[in-house]
Parts: sequence; structure tokens; C-alpha cells
Amino acid sequence: MKISREDVARVAELAHLGLSPEEIDTYREQLDAILSYVDKLKELDTSNVEPMAQVLHTAASGDGADRHPELREDILLPCDVAESVLRQAPDAQSPFFRVPRVIDR
Repeated sequence: MKISREDVARVAELAHLGLSPEEIDTYREQLDAILSYVDKLKELDTSNVEPMAQVLHTAASGDGADRHPELREDILLPCDVAESVLRQAPDAQSPFFRVPRVIDR
């Protein structure tokens, strides 16, 4: 067992989650299984695996054309919808939405 009920309860408290005792046990088992799997991965010999410098797709052709077809040029476009959206909000104070307080601690 890599994680205790107290650990799960503490994380749930930090995340403002009200977990039942059954949920704490369920999450403890699931988190323990995840941590055990990570330990298995640590046993792998990666000494001959070169670090990756680029994780994006590289085309087979070396000409540079279509090297990253999934990327597009970043073009700035005007977006003038803020005022109309804020007018529809129940409680807005331009340029922000006002929302109920969620952190009491």
C-alpha cells in the first residue's frame, strides 16, 4: 500500500471534496494501483533511449514542406463581443464577470 486513507482524505480536503468513507477507500485503491504501475515503469531500462527533442510530427521528406501540417499560422483577429456578452450577464462589472465567492478559507 503506497497511499493511506489519511493521504486521500487530505487531498480531498485540499480540493474541497466531501468524500464518504466508501469513496475514500475506492480512491485509495485506485491511487495505489496507479502508483504501483508507476513503480513498474521505473524498472524499465531506458539507458539506451535517446531523449526526445521534438514531439510534433515530422514529415518523411527532408525538404521542410509540410513539416507540421497540424499547425497553422497564428493570426490575430479582432474580437469585439465582450461588451455584448457582459450586457447579458446577471452581474458584470466591465471588463469582468462577477461570480459568487468560492473560497472561504
